[in-house]
Amino acid sequence: MTGDRVIGSRLSYYFEEPERGDIVIFHFPDDPTGKTYYVKRVIGLPGDIIDIRDGKVYINNSDTPLDEPYLPEPMEPEPAAHYEVPEDSYFMLGDNRNYSADARRWKNKYVKKKKIIAKVLFRYFPSIKQLQ
Repeated sequence: MTGDRVIGSRLSYYFEEPERGDIVIFHFPDDPTGKTYYVKRVIGLPGDIIDIRDGKVYINNSDTPLDEPYLPEPMEPEPAAHYEVPEDSYFMLGDNRNYSADARRWKNKYVKKKKIIAKVLFRYFPSIKQLQ
């Protein structure tokens, strides 16, 4: 959530690749200055096909939607969308899907691996909204 404080590891992705479900800090792909940081969840890996329909995410033409127990509420249905993740790139979605400015809304839909700064390890100061 906006206002949360997180601790991330800059070393994590020197030793391993980002995995589906990781929460990462990265340079926002639509900011040419590279000064805007985003925190989102990795949904699509390099080479993945992502389909979003009826408020559900489907990976690689699966008939079963992605299990996402971390979502605070079901995703509101919107027009069907199809994404093909390029090599060396990732597809990111926010956990608060109904209000998230994530890859579905960006001009540049994918985050290059070199733009990923850190893997989020934990949240240590939730926003006031989260505490209510």
